[in-house]
Amino acid sequence: MSQTQPYKTVMLNPHDHVAVALEPIPAGSVVSVTCQGRTFSVTLNDPIDFGHKFAVVPIAKDSDVRKYGEVIGIATRDISPGEHVHVHNIEGKRARGDLRGIK
Repeated sequence: MSQTQPYKTVMLNPHDHVAVALEPIPAGSVVSVTCQGRTFSVTLNDPIDFGHKFAVVPIAKDSDVRKYGEVIGIATRDISPGEHVHVHNIEGKRARGDLRGIK
């Protein structure tokens, strides 16, 4: 059964692929995100912790992922609306300094 209540989220650009939870949101919750006249309604597949991202639109494997109007990485697999978006399904496009010298 889905829980319906207004959850606090942020999305700054209507062309973003993700929104950010401003409070913990349980899996199964129906979340409505509005940004500059566009509204996205998604049912969360996963629990989303404060500060974490969730997809508001389908994201195809190998596609750019946008947050706050900027590309934050590439999807390593297809991501459905309502899924947690994090290191398990996106990879950064910028060089990772923490991996220098590792072969």
